[in-house]
This record gives sequence, C-alpha cells and structure tokens, in this order.
Amino acid sequence: MSRKQPILSAGLAVWLCACAGQLQAQSACTNTPSYTPCEIAFELSDQDASLYPNPYATVDLKAEFRSPHHRTFLEPAYWDGGRRLVIRFTPTEAGDWDYRLTSNLAAWEGKIGSFTAAPSDSPGFVRVANVHHWAYTGRNLPHLWMGATEMRFAVLDEAAFRAEVDARSAQKFNHLRGLALGDRPTTGYSSPDSPDVAWFRRLDERVRYLNQKGLAADLILSSGPAALAKAFPTRETRRRFVRYLAARYAPFNVTWQAVAQFEDDPDGRALLKELGEALKEFDPYQHPRTSGARVTSAPLLEDRWMDFVAYGATDDSVGAVEHQLYAVPFVNLDFAREDSGAGKQRPNDVDSATFRHRLWNATMNGQYVTYANTGSGGQYADSPGARQMKVWFDVLSDTRHWELEPYFDVDGGRAVALEDVEYLVYVEKPGPVELLVEKHGYDVLWINPIDGEVTRQKFRGDHFTGEPPNRAHDWVLHVVREGRVESMGRSYKFESRDIVMQEIDQNTDKVPFTIEQPAGDLMVGKPSNYAAKIKRETRATRSMMWLWIGEVPADGQGYRVLATSQQGSLTVPAGIARNFPVVMSLRLYGMNANGKVYALDKAYQVGQ
Repeated sequence: MSRKQPILSAGLAVWLCACAGQLQAQSACTNTPSYTPCEIAFELSDQDASLYPNPYATVDLKAEFRSPHHRTFLEPAYWDGGRRLVIRFTPTEAGDWDYRLTSNLAAWEGKIGSFTAAPSDSPGFVRVANVHHWAYTGRNLPHLWMGATEMRFAVLDEAAFRAEVDARSAQKFNHLRGLALGDRPTTGYSSPDSPDVAWFRRLDERVRYLNQKGLAADLILSSGPAALAKAFPTRETRRRFVRYLAARYAPFNVTWQAVAQFEDDPDGRALLKELGEALKEFDPYQHPRTSGARVTSAPLLEDRWMDFVAYGATDDSVGAVEHQLYAVPFVNLDFAREDSGAGKQRPNDVDSATFRHRLWNATMNGQYVTYANTGSGGQYADSPGARQMKVWFDVLSDTRHWELEPYFDVDGGRAVALEDVEYLVYVEKPGPVELLVEKHGYDVLWINPIDGEVTRQKFRGDHFTGEPPNRAHDWVLHVVREGRVESMGRSYKFESRDIVMQEIDQNTDKVPFTIEQPAGDLMVGKPSNYAAKIKRETRATRSMMWLWIGEVPADGQGYRVLATSQQGSLTVPAGIARNFPVVMSLRLYGMNANGKVYALDKAYQVGQ
C-alpha cells in the first residue's frame, strides 16, 4: 500500500542539488516492498507553471528505473492537478534501484536518484505462461484466472463497491472487470485534454483496494471504438489518454481490455491497434492486453499488440476450434450472465443451472472464465452461480491447471488433461463415460459441480468406464494418477510438458469435407444458406465442430464469425467491410472427434 509522499519541488534545494544533478538520496520509494506502488511527486516552479499552463498536455516527464539485476522500466509521469505531477512506480524485486529523469523542463532533465526496495511475499503481476495459461511474475507461481464482472465498479457508491469486492474476494475471485471511466469515456474528462483529477484519485483508491483484496483490475478503456474516438477525436489526444491511464494504473496489478466489444464499429480494428501499440509503449510492466468482443477478439491477433484472446460467445465451437489455432491464453468474459433475481434483459441471461453448464464447457474448451450477473452491486454477490464458481476454483486448484489441454479420447463427456498424470471430464448429460488413459493406478473423484461434494473410487488400467453417482444433474470426473499430482504439485517450473500447436491441414485431398453452400453471391444483412458435406465417414468425423469465418482482407476489418454448425443460415454483417461490393474469403474450419483441425477457403462476391 502506497503512503503519502513529500512533494519534490524543482525550486527547493532540499530536494535537488543542482550542481550534481542528483535527487535527494532518501527517495520517496525507499523501503517500499516489492510489487507495492510508491510515488515520487513533483511541483512546477512559478516560471514553468506560466510556460506550461496545461501540464497534462504539454509537460513531458518520465523516469527510467534500473533494477538490481539491470532490467529497465520507463515510467511516464501523470498530472495530478494544479502544478503537481507524479511518477508512480512499483519495484519488481528487492534491492538497490537507480533512476534517471527525462523531461522537457530543464529543472528536471537528467536528474538521477536511487532507493532500496524491501522484500515482500507478493507473487507479483499476472503474466502469460505455458502458451495457453497464466502465472505470476514475482515468484513464478501458476495463476488460476477466475474473474467477476462489475462493469460499473468505478461509479458505484463506496459502500456498494466495497461490499462487492469483499464478497468476490471471499468467494476466491482474483479478477474484477469493469469500465475504467464508468458508463462513457467522458465521465472522467471534461474535454479531451482535461481529466477530472478527483475522479481519477477515487479510481486510484478503488484499483488499490482491489489489489489489496487479491483481485487484479481488468480495466476496459471504453464501451467501443466509436465512443472512444468521439471522446478523444485525434490521435494525439488518444495517446495522451492512454499514457495517462498507463502512468496511473500500470504500477498496479491490472490487465488491459481495450473496449467491451469492437466488431460493429467501422475501422474499430485500426483504432484498437493504435491503442494497443500505445499501451505497449507506455506500460513498462507489459500487463496482459486484449479487447472484449461480441464473439471473439482473435481477429486482432495479427496486429501483434494483444497477448490473449477474449470471448463474449456462448458457442463452444468458437472457443474449441480457436484454441487449436492460436498460441495464446483464452478468457471467456461473457459465456453467460446469471439471473439471480435482477431479471433477464438479454438472450445471454440464463438461470443458474445453464450458467454452470456453460462454465464447465468453457473450461473444456481450454478457456479461463469470468463471472457475470444481471444485477449490479453487493446485494447480488451471494448467488448460486457465484457459489458454483467457487466450486470450480476449488476443483481446478487441485489440478495442474496450468498444463491442462483439451483431450479427446473420451466418450460421454468433454475433457482436458495432462496426459499420463490427470484427466478432468465434464459430464453434462449424466450417463456412461469411457476414458482412455495411460496404464497406471488412479484415484477417481466424482465431483458435484453444484456444491463440491466428492465421491471417491479407485481404478487401475488404461480404459476407464463408469457412471456418476446419480443422474440428477451434471458431474465432473477427476481421474488422477496415484501420488503423481502431489509430487508434481511442489514444482511450478512449467516444464513437465511442452504444448505443441498442431498444423492445420488445408490439403483439399485430405480435408474430409467440402463446402456445398453458399452456392452464389452474397448480400450484406441478407440470410444465405450454408452447408458442409462430409466426403468420407469415419469414427473421427462422427462428431465434428464447425467454425465458419468471413474476411475481406482488402478492407482490413478482421474476420467475423458467421456460423458454427454443419449447415444452416448465415448473414454477412455490415462491419466486415467499409465499401461494397467486395470479395469475401469464406473459411471453414472443421475439428473432428480426435481434435484434428482441417480448413477450406472459398471466395464470394458480397454486395449491399
């Protein structure tokens, strides 16, 4: 927790020794524990204040910090009202740190300082690990991402905010997702270059409180690209906005989720690339970055600013297939919203049982998860869905979740596994389950996903068959090698298995299906029939997952998911291109029962 720090005044010799160009040796950050933000404050002199009446837009101040192991962090300052600027910094390790200022103000340019950070038991910030998974930066521990959504966390009254955070922390959630500026980007700004300092100071304390309670803040910059562009209409004002947020919040444990969804805004992809590149530039800790999406943010991966994919999709085919395509983690932000009394407002609002089914199917897709409720505030925190999320967390915590990958040698359920060690199967429709495993002795646990109650068995062999204790509800089956997880559980080196991405087969002679429809040209907004035909029936093709995507490469808007079944009706959205007619590339992915993915492409003329 940071403390009140003295102001560093360019005009006071007590703070600066002009002849040596050195900041006071006893820095404001001295004795700050690692992974705890500290602040070095600066005050403009009378002369500089007259030359720079709007420091937010015109004063450039940053510090390059060098760690005991010579890793550098370039941290920008933020304007904190009046003549005050602040450099907020978080030391990432204990020991002696040096820093040097760079500024367009001569009084600060080139000044140097040092401090000693204290050790702490903090695990650090969230980072990507093991291709599809998460860990902490400080102690290399695995991170089991379990998020909660409170889109209005920044505008709730203080009592409601604290009640929500306290409840989520007690339920073992470790992320809270919401809009950094409330309902619209202008909430914290009176004009593009005039932030409301009081607003941001309150937001500072809310992000700080989240971190203190063990939750990372998943900060959404805006509801969508168009709203952000309206609030900050030029590239320069948007860069200053991103720099300001990064300067204030990168020193905390945060993730960046640029917008709530991007697909329907013209040129949304280009604006998000601009924002993403600015976040990469101004965030010295390189916190995980993505964008929220109506379906999937994977179309933005090619722009190389994102390092994980986020979903707003309920369809398992999207996540299951894309898991085989991209070497990044996946987080489903909106697989369902539980209606626990506030009422259903959207098609994605579901009862607690449906919420639980989608939760566990998202897990079998290889996704991490974020909870959402139709209600807002602490009064909706203690819901059946939230309690089921806690069961989910407890179950996954007893696995090597950071190495589990989708597993396909199963009938009667869907599975993830660390082969030769443990297998986790979701049995949505209770009945017989067959699971191929390596030949060993295993502990078998049937887990009730509603309350976490466990029924235990033993098994030895390589072909498990069994049924859940009853058929009253869905079940989770955990088949774990005797003694193996306990011995591995003490090692977090992320080395027990390499995760190798498969090569997608696009050889038309080997692809076991063809695109039969659409048969001709398409029209934006008009439904068209689509169909895939299996060329040769095999055991592997008895159960296929399908993903139809369309893209107009010339317009650069990214692809859009059009359909997720073998046949039906699809509609090309207007946001796929800016001008029509265009040539659209239609790609069909098909994943068979063994997890093998094939792809076909076909070009179509799309009119308006």
